[in-house]
Amino acid sequence: MPSILRAQGSTVKLGIIQPVTGALANDGDLGKLGAELAVQDINAAGGLKSLGGAKLEIVFADSRSSPEAAAQETERLNGEGVAAIVGGFGSGLCATASQAASRYDLPYLIDVGVADQLTQRGLKNTFRFSPSFGMVTKSALERLVALNDAAGKPARTVVIVHEDGLFGSGLAKLLQAELPKLGFEILETVSHPTPARDMANVVLRIRSLQPDLVIPSNYYGEFVLLARTMLQQRVRPKGIYAILGGGASSLRFVKEFPQAAEGVMDCNHWPDPKNPLTPELRKRTEAAGRAFAYNVPMNYSAVRLMAEAIEKAGAPDRLKIIEALSTQSFASGVMPYGQSKFSNGQNTSALPLNTQVQGGDVKVIAPDAFAEAKANFPLKA
Repeated sequence: MPSILRAQGSTVKLGIIQPVTGALANDGDLGKLGAELAVQDINAAGGLKSLGGAKLEIVFADSRSSPEAAAQETERLNGEGVAAIVGGFGSGLCATASQAASRYDLPYLIDVGVADQLTQRGLKNTFRFSPSFGMVTKSALERLVALNDAAGKPARTVVIVHEDGLFGSGLAKLLQAELPKLGFEILETVSHPTPARDMANVVLRIRSLQPDLVIPSNYYGEFVLLARTMLQQRVRPKGIYAILGGGASSLRFVKEFPQAAEGVMDCNHWPDPKNPLTPELRKRTEAAGRAFAYNVPMNYSAVRLMAEAIEKAGAPDRLKIIEALSTQSFASGVMPYGQSKFSNGQNTSALPLNTQVQGGDVKVIAPDAFAEAKANFPLKA
């Protein structure tokens, strides 16, 4: 395929890839919705103005929660003549999709995939809008220490529970290296597959160890199953402090399982609660019959950033879009990033927020500039 793709009939094709079937379908469906809402708003506001008002046209691809399918669907998107791709969600899915896109100089903007390796492979076409797990872990641990110190250091022991893929295993490795330096004793690190159908043995192990903190890192289904099983077995540590917990900041989890969700903390992707567009996006998500989670604002913002990059490139020219992404700064939509700027493919201003489920809602508790509520910690037994 040529790197220069002319607008067909005053439209520019944008590839959106998400796992809307398989184990990660809940997240993929929300990511797709966020992208669709962004394209609706861009086109309603006059389209790509520097391209004569050309409209964005979504070409959607379902990666089916499979790295192999993600690569195959990227090949199809290339054949469809898209100018760029946004999305991916899971780290393993983003790895194969962006690798396939690199063969065609096809700009690929990762929405969520957090594995550090994704932007360390020397792929000039690949950019990540969100923070990497190295960036998230650094923020999460700094805030955990501050939270624990402010409460009189009630938490000293930890059990890590993680999914066994690229995302969870990499994060667990970082936590194993850093937590002891901060004065926490890791009693055990427990891995599980995705999907997982039963967390009884994991929770029995947590019960026997009696940690002060449980730190989960996994996808939606497994996170919810873990939290529900802990509630059923009456395992109540001083805190559940998720780092990139797949369900911890999901309104679906909060509404469907309020007792299991109450008090759960998370350091994760989350929109700026003080941005007036954030509650509007939540209303539109609920009007579409979905429960709000970070996937919607993340993809809404990532698509708007890619549209801005195409405008700054002046044409749906893949190489010019890559050049724009590599050298210029961009608005971050509703995410708390200020101006987004990429260095070696990573958005250097990307910032996770800390949230806690309080009173049946997700509230930002840190950092102070974005906080809506004070943390409830330690939890009562």
